[in-house]
Amino acid sequence: MTNNPLTGANYLIRGFGLILRPGLRRFVLIPLLVNIIIFSLLAWLGASQFQELMDWLLPESSWLSFLRWLLWPLFVLTMLLVIVYSFTVLANLIAAPFNSLLAEQVELILSGAPPGRTDGNPLKELLPTLGSELRKLGYFLVRAIPLLALFLIPGVNIIAPFLWLLFNAWFLALEYADYPMANNGLNFQQQHLRLKKIRLVSLGFGGSATLLMMIPLLNFLAMPAAVAGAAVLWHEQFGKTGQTP
Repeated sequence: MTNNPLTGANYLIRGFGLILRPGLRRFVLIPLLVNIIIFSLLAWLGASQFQELMDWLLPESSWLSFLRWLLWPLFVLTMLLVIVYSFTVLANLIAAPFNSLLAEQVELILSGAPPGRTDGNPLKELLPTLGSELRKLGYFLVRAIPLLALFLIPGVNIIAPFLWLLFNAWFLALEYADYPMANNGLNFQQQHLRLKKIRLVSLGFGGSATLLMMIPLLNFLAMPAAVAGAAVLWHEQFGKTGQTP
């Protein structure tokens, strides 16, 4: 196993190339439509509420109002990350069964064999897949709420966007690696332990997924590309040794 953030970013690039293959395009269509609808709605909502949020956190009458010009880029980054997070949670909750199928097909291409826990029946895996998404949502909320509270503390809120960015990268690695790992019978705790062993790769992968989600038009392909890239990560970093019940 290699542990390099550039390796993690390369997995996303390779995943992007994989989803353009003719044999995989049909598994990308529904996640792509989900992406377009949810991301467009959240972008519109975030843009309409951003100015009100700034006025509430740093009103013109505040003694810290002179910091508005300095903190504005940080708040823009923060709002983008909040949208990315919200988008990730909602889109993956809806598209989870289709993402599992996509990860399965990518693994089949890479190894020539289906994942260790798949029987080809997506309906049978629907409830376990949704249950996994809810566990990830709980993991996210327990950590995201304290991080969001840091934005309300003067002085500390300057570093809050960077902490949020780091957590975002880690969470997205957990989010997308879940699909190939769950297909091979690993529960959330086992997935977490394996990604910790390659933390820099995981952060590189999740950070590049975050960046892709911020690029107009390409962001619509971010979710399927990340799912395919996570399947490549699983195959090359763990392979057969990762198939632990």
